[in-house]
Amino acid sequence: MGSTYQSLFEKGLIKSPPKFLDTAIQYEVVMGSIAYGVATDASDMDVYGFAIPPRDYVFPHLRGEIAGFDEPGVQFNQFQQHHIIDKSAMGGMGREYDMTFYSIIKYFRLLMDNNPNIIDSLFVPRNCVLYSTQVGEMVRENRHIFLHKGCWAKFKGYAYSQVHKMKTKEPIGKRKDTIAEYGYDVKFAYHVVRLLNEAEQILTEKDLDLLRNKEQLKAIRRGDWSQEQVEEYFVSKERELETLYSKSTLPAKPDKDKIKVLLLECLEHAYGSLDKCVVVEDEAVRALGQIQIILDSVQNIR
Repeated sequence: MGSTYQSLFEKGLIKSPPKFLDTAIQYEVVMGSIAYGVATDASDMDVYGFAIPPRDYVFPHLRGEIAGFDEPGVQFNQFQQHHIIDKSAMGGMGREYDMTFYSIIKYFRLLMDNNPNIIDSLFVPRNCVLYSTQVGEMVRENRHIFLHKGCWAKFKGYAYSQVHKMKTKEPIGKRKDTIAEYGYDVKFAYHVVRLLNEAEQILTEKDLDLLRNKEQLKAIRRGDWSQEQVEEYFVSKERELETLYSKSTLPAKPDKDKIKVLLLECLEHAYGSLDKCVVVEDEAVRALGQIQIILDSVQNIR
């Protein structure tokens, strides 16, 4: 069975996509309120995923491109299209999609940075995985190697952003109705609490269950919390998480070497042999290189 993207592409609903994308997608999940367990019947489908572009997109030297000399050739970092309306979906009732697909390279970089949206995409419940190849499963099965203490700074930053929007953002569209009904924007509010709760899980359990606090988030979305309660929660939870951060046994930084090995395994699965694409430096060669650096520095001192 193909991906949701491929289905929409075949219906002619995807506008100006990269030519390779419909057959290059490796992992596709539904995010947003559906993944967090707080969706309503009117919720849109927020779809995220990653793709492996053609070999020479990742290794441009294969097409004769010299980095720093030639003008960069064709590249692919991400493809995004919002407000895709499939009128035939849900028995003719229709459905709206927002789609974002990353190159596997950018996806891995964002995972290493512990970008909240991208981290969440690897930890969605299994029923939110719309499409996954063997490469997609390889990445999902190894999702815990991307977690590190840097998650706190990232998640806190995103939570601050949601607080700021809750207080200052001028409402448009459906948001006006939300504020009219509840007195403030409950959607921004539930994201504040969600982000703080997720950071707590990662720091203490080294894992992430997106549905853990869904009842709490539902209560916020239906207006059971006031804006003041949300702001108070933010202040107290931030203080608590600063302490948890200092005690967390997560690594301080991502294990870049281990993540690179996983990336190369994914690319090798897609492309076949990488002999002409990349040279993998083994530990012995790396150690000799470090020794040479030390010897050179000693020679300079003399």
